Amino acid sequence: MKIVFFDFDGTITTKDSLLDFVKYAVGKWNYRMGLFILSPILAAYSIKLLSNSVAKEKLISYFFKGLNSIYFQNIANTYSIEQIDKIIRPEALERIKWHQEKGHKTVVVSASMEYWLNGWCKKNKLELIATKLESKNNRLTGKFSTKNCYGIEKVIRIKENYNLKDYETIYAYGDSKGDKEMLSIADKKYYKYFE
Repeated sequence: MKIVFFDFDGTITTKDSLLDFVKYAVGKWNYRMGLFILSPILAAYSIKLLSNSVAKEKLISYFFKGLNSIYFQNIANTYSIEQIDKIIRPEALERIKWHQEKGHKTVVVSASMEYWLNGWCKKNKLELIATKLESKNNRLTGKFSTKNCYGIEKVIRIKENYNLKDYETIYAYGDSKGDKEMLSIADKKYYKYFE
């Protein structure tokens, strides 16, 4: 048995699915206005005064807090099935299919939200570990219900879901510092392999 872990944003995709999804969900004008309003937070993140997790949660909260979770899920599913393919690297998809044809268990491990990755992963017969959003009384709270699946959290979540001793070979693909820890647990690691 062999297992493969793929980061999603920047590894499988040509751009960040978070921002692509937000633009799709709220429209270009609201997206641009929101980024302008959030610019102090984004600036603080860019100079490392805010963590990836805090900045992302503030962005999600600004755009989606209070939204009906079923309505949000419908938008996310439509984006996942109809839009994500537009930002997928063809060579990454070819590599995924190569692993699947070899019978390797193939898993996407992403800091992006499960809501909009789930449909695409199911369509491509991929298992998924991702960040989850909190919902109370069918409304999004704007907070995460899990830790942001980034950095060491990727390894923690992988080990919660898979006994790595069961696999003779572990592959990992990533493209950023958020994937460093995941790459470190692999026997075969590929950094920026599709660029």
